Amino acid sequence: MALAIFDLDNTLLGGDSDHAWGEFLCEQGIVDTDEYRHANDHFYQCYQQGTLDINEFLEFALRPLAQLGMNQLQTLHQQFMQQKVAPMMLEKAEALLQKHRDQGDFLLIITATNRFVTGPIAAKLGIDALLATEPEQNAGGYTGKVTGTPCFQHGKVTRLHEWLDETQHSLDGSYFYSDSINDLPLLEQVTFPVAVDPDAKLQDTATSRGWPVISLR
Repeated sequence: MALAIFDLDNTLLGGDSDHAWGEFLCEQGIVDTDEYRHANDHFYQCYQQGTLDINEFLEFALRPLAQLGMNQLQTLHQQFMQQKVAPMMLEKAEALLQKHRDQGDFLLIITATNRFVTGPIAAKLGIDALLATEPEQNAGGYTGKVTGTPCFQHGKVTRLHEWLDETQHSLDGSYFYSDSINDLPLLEQVTFPVAVDPDAKLQDTATSRGWPVISLR
C-alpha cells in the first residue's frame, strides 16, 4: 500500500477553501466586510507569492471561530459547502483519487487550511486521513489559537513525519500532488512528486527537475 498525498486548495479543488471561507463570512455579514476582505485578499496574495507569515495569518483566520458558537459554525459550514465548495469540486480530481483507490493506495490530504474548514471537504472527497492546521478548542469551543505545528511549508514535513511515526505507513513509493511552491519541502520528500496546475515558481522547478506536470481543471 503506497501513500498518495494531496494538497487540497487549488490542487484537488478548483479554488482556495481558506480564502473562500473568509469571503463567505463577508457575504454573510459575520465580519466587518471591507476590513476583513482586504486582509483576506492580502494574506492570500502573500501565500501565492511564498511570503506568508503563517502565524499572523492564523491569528486573523481563526479569530471568527472563537467569536461564534459551535452550532452556528456548523450551520454556516453546511451553507459554505453548498455555496462555495461544491462549485470547486473537480471531476478529474475525483477520478485521480479513484485511480489511487483502485491501486490500493492510502489517501492523505495535507493542507495548511485549518481542520474546521477542511474536515468536511476531506470527508466529502472520501479521503482516508487528513493532516491540517489544528485550531485549539476548549470546553466552550474554539479559542482562536493554534495547537501544534501549523501545517505549512516545512511544517507539513514535520506533521507528516509525526503522523508516519504514529502509523504503519512509510514514504516508500509515495506520491505528493501540489500546485504551490510553498509545498516544495514536502515534494522533495516523496518518491513521486507531481505538480498540479502549478504556480509559476513550481512550474519552473518541476520542469528543471523533470517532475510530471498535470492539470485537473
